[in-house]
Amino acid sequence: MKKNDEHRRINIIDASKTLKMLVLVVAITFSSVLSASTNPIENAEPASITETVTDLLQNPNFQLYEDVNAMVKIFINEDNEIVVLSVATENEAVESFIKSRLNYKSLSKKVNGNSKSFKIPVKLVKSK
Repeated sequence: MKKNDEHRRINIIDASKTLKMLVLVVAITFSSVLSASTNPIENAEPASITETVTDLLQNPNFQLYEDVNAMVKIFINEDNEIVVLSVATENEAVESFIKSRLNYKSLSKKVNGNSKSFKIPVKLVKSK
């Protein structure tokens, strides 16, 4: 009778191992299928945000007689738009220009992570 009980325990252990293995295989299969079927969203890196800002600030509609530096603080809202929080510069025309060109302009890529506030140094060079 001891052999019979021992044989049953071995069968139960083998069945348990087989069941665990089967569950593991099914879990891996589903996770692979789910990750393969999602459409990944291309995320914006700080460098691409800077590129977007640079593009938006091209060709100012006024003359600059000297180079002007500014520190621009922006926030990316839930609609993936730039919101200008502040522009630190002595030149009011440059401040107004930056705000009008950047405020509520959409980014082409989603911002990744929790950080949605950025400080961007801007240099506008004098007109030729």
